[in-house]
Amino acid sequence: MADARMPDFDALTRKIGLGGTDPASVRNRIQKLEHLLEGLFVIPGTKQRLGLDVILDIIPVGGGVISAIMGGYMVWEARNLGMPKHAYARMAGNVGLDALFGIIPFVGAIPDFFFRSNTRNLKIIKKHLDRHHPSTAIIDG
Repeated sequence: MADARMPDFDALTRKIGLGGTDPASVRNRIQKLEHLLEGLFVIPGTKQRLGLDVILDIIPVGGGVISAIMGGYMVWEARNLGMPKHAYARMAGNVGLDALFGIIPFVGAIPDFFFRSNTRNLKIIKKHLDRHHPSTAIIDG
C-alpha cells in the first residue's frame, strides 16, 4: 500500500513522458538524455551544440564520473531493449573512450567536444529501433 505522503514518481515520469519500458518511451528518454548531454546550448554564431557532457569535463574527477554514469544509462537502456551484445558493447566502448578523454580536467573537454559518444550511441539505438520497432520512428525536424 502506498503512503499518501510519498509522491508517485511513476505517475510523474509517465506524465512528463519519461516513464514506461516500451520502445517508444525508451526512444523518448534517450533522445532527451542525448539532447541534455550533447545539445543543450548552441554556440552563438555557429551551429555547434554544447551540452552537459563537455561542461562536466571541466570539473576535476567528479564531472567525468557523472558524465560516464549518464552515458552508461544509455547502454543500460540498450541492454533492456534486447539489442545485440555487440551493439551495446560498442556503445560501452564509446562511453569508455569518452570517460578516458574526460580524465584530464579542462583539456579533456576539447576532445569531448568533437567525439560525441552520446550522439553516436543514440544513432546505434535509433538504428535498432527503426529496424525492430518501426512504429517508434519519428520524423526528425
